[in-house]
Amino acid sequence: MKRVLLFIGCASFISYGLLAADKVAASAFTIVNRIHLDGDGGWDCARIDDETGHLFVSHENQVHIVDVATQKQIGLVSDTKGVHDMAFVQKLNKAYISNGKDSSVTVVDLKTFAFIKKISVTGQSPDAIIYDSFSGNVYDFNGKSSNVTVINPNTDSVIATMPLDGGPEFAASNEKGLVYVNLEDQGLVGVIDTKSNKIIKHWPVAPASKPCAMAIDTKDHRLFIGCRSKVMIVMDESNGKVITSLPIGDHVDAAAYDSATKQIFFSNGEGTVTVIQKSGKDSYSVLENIPTQKGSKTMAYSEKTHHLYLPGAEYDAVTSATTTENPKPKATVKSGTFVVLDIAPK
Repeated sequence: MKRVLLFIGCASFISYGLLAADKVAASAFTIVNRIHLDGDGGWDCARIDDETGHLFVSHENQVHIVDVATQKQIGLVSDTKGVHDMAFVQKLNKAYISNGKDSSVTVVDLKTFAFIKKISVTGQSPDAIIYDSFSGNVYDFNGKSSNVTVINPNTDSVIATMPLDGGPEFAASNEKGLVYVNLEDQGLVGVIDTKSNKIIKHWPVAPASKPCAMAIDTKDHRLFIGCRSKVMIVMDESNGKVITSLPIGDHVDAAAYDSATKQIFFSNGEGTVTVIQKSGKDSYSVLENIPTQKGSKTMAYSEKTHHLYLPGAEYDAVTSATTTENPKPKATVKSGTFVVLDIAPK
């Protein structure tokens, strides 16, 4: 009887310990604030300038700039019709904003947010946009025309246009002469040589499909690609080999990698952020799925503070009926509910 009681006691202690450990693991991150911003309508990307602590948030036809230290809006960039994404060129003190509805890129001062110029791009519906420090150029990816506009930030002029073999989504640079871009509809990653501004390779993401989000580990030469097939893949950026895959949430749309904590984040439209821990060059595991809110599918990540910032809003109920012309009627954004979720590690 004593041995049985001892076993039960030990088992209870172990079970309690496992439950406690699971509870800790499940609450490694928490929503610490909701930053309310004016205006209604849709949103897309958010980006943070870690040098200043300024958060740029796309919202319909404008970009909010928030000081994350005070959680207050300190600037607003207007006339960014159908805004999607932002890229920063620190050495020139400029921000580049892609505007999907008028096929332009708006250039503003990175610190004062004053308007500098609006650049007409050589494609339709500019979406993802990045700065490549190796070439010193800005790369704007045009969704509807499946091409890339290359901008020289010194002159704010278009210097090249290259066709793509599919619709571009997010991109990343290895800062050594190559830019990688997801071609979602083709299930491929395109490799751009930034010296010649030409696509030089295509790599499949199979067994995954619909690659959307992308982050990069430039030290170990790994691409982290979030796919709409509800998996992420780890790809060798030197040869395109798919090393492993792990499950993530539904409707992924953004990714981030923290080189200090070696954690990879995928924000999912279902209302979660999947956190994956890298424990070796090719060893990865899912840590948790942080609850956020439905529709918060993009994010900005601060490597300085390790906070995540996710735009989102509440939705009204779908009132329109399903028709042949509108097989999937969308819910509308509830007025006055647009926020940025500030998520921090505990």
